[in-house]
Amino acid sequence: MMKSHAFENKEIAVFGLGKSGFATALRLQEGQARVFVWDDNEGRRSAAQEMGLSVQDFGGTETSSVDALVLSPGVPLTHPEPHPVVKKAQQNHIPIVGDVEIFMQEKDAGRVVGITGTNGKSTTTALIHHILAVNNCETAMGGNIGTPVMDLPQLGQDGVYVLELSSYQLDLTPSWQADIAVILNVTPDHLDRHGDIQHYASVKQRIFQNQTSEGVAVINSDDPFCQSMAEDILKNGAQRVLPISTKRPLQTGIYVLNGILTDKTERGMGWSINISNVDSLRGVHNWQNAAAAVGVVRSLGLDSEQIEKGLRSFGGLVHRMEQIDKRGKIRFVNDSKATNAEAAEKALSSFENIFWICGGRAKSGGIESLSPYFSRIQKAYLIGECADQFETTLAGHVKLQKCKELETAFQSALADAKAFDEECVILLSPATASFDQFPSFEARGDAFRSLVEGERS
Repeated sequence: MMKSHAFENKEIAVFGLGKSGFATALRLQEGQARVFVWDDNEGRRSAAQEMGLSVQDFGGTETSSVDALVLSPGVPLTHPEPHPVVKKAQQNHIPIVGDVEIFMQEKDAGRVVGITGTNGKSTTTALIHHILAVNNCETAMGGNIGTPVMDLPQLGQDGVYVLELSSYQLDLTPSWQADIAVILNVTPDHLDRHGDIQHYASVKQRIFQNQTSEGVAVINSDDPFCQSMAEDILKNGAQRVLPISTKRPLQTGIYVLNGILTDKTERGMGWSINISNVDSLRGVHNWQNAAAAVGVVRSLGLDSEQIEKGLRSFGGLVHRMEQIDKRGKIRFVNDSKATNAEAAEKALSSFENIFWICGGRAKSGGIESLSPYFSRIQKAYLIGECADQFETTLAGHVKLQKCKELETAFQSALADAKAFDEECVILLSPATASFDQFPSFEARGDAFRSLVEGERS
């Protein structure tokens, strides 16, 4: 794990005690920094005290001796307005950073791969890490996925850190520099925290900041915002641009058409592989993720045999189009990570004869954009606080049942699927946040998994 010796004898305030906040505070303290922490949640403050951390409200603290404020990515930095602790730090000229900034100053060696995008970044991150790991490369994965960066190990010179980064994390990492940086797409999301799509895109573009001539920028050329970033780099940047596409062949780059991935990079020399039969890479969106992952690992020096081994053995991402079971003609798929309509679209476009469990706490835009896929849905089972809203959208287009709770929806979907004569899928792809009924999308997906496994026993 990272001990933060760069902050030895400095006074650091940590505000926000989620997984990354706790990890950062503990590593800073182990590195002999003078750390105090705060969270608005009393339970987390109590947990911090039990861990031996000093609990002190930054808002009510004299700040003249504070050297930096480490802010949780969940705390508003700019929009809809800065949190009071942010305003206080700014008024007192205290640097505001996140845990990834601390990590960047602490890692001793190893290359850094950074992945961002509105959708697909978790699967791409996991796939890159898997391809490296299955080929016995020294690698560690973390950031916005799984392990907080300050709980990652120190890697050797040939090691590779594979980090998923949200826009919030990029906003808090002024010294960010990736050896290989990936952007998958930019679509409206989190605009309450970024003001508008242009500012959101500009924050995402920071994934490429500080790259040198040795750096590689893997960019989805099908996305207009991303293509604009590529053009900007070609004009003003030092790094090499590696385009990917799932819509057209590329003279140079990596593309996937009809499930055939073709690598037209200098190292790839036109190598191709059919990934349409890899269940964990089902759908055009996953072909995009695979193209990005191949671009990264090819740039890191892996050969075609190693890449194929990694692609074919990838089991998929938990909670993202995760096939939990298949019994006879019924497939059970956990897509709880689909917390907005665009994410749910990926699953709806990948299956037929869908018994769809959806709903929760709605995001702006609802599910109107999913109408092209309504014909694939045999029946929808609406849960959560947005059931009435979703009913209004679906009524007259899709058979539906308002179920309120996940268990009721699952049992109803199972009964209907058993009575259906063809291959079908019971799909949890909520298109919403989970916070009306579950503490996280992970908890929602775990509940679905328990229902599937309980039915088996």
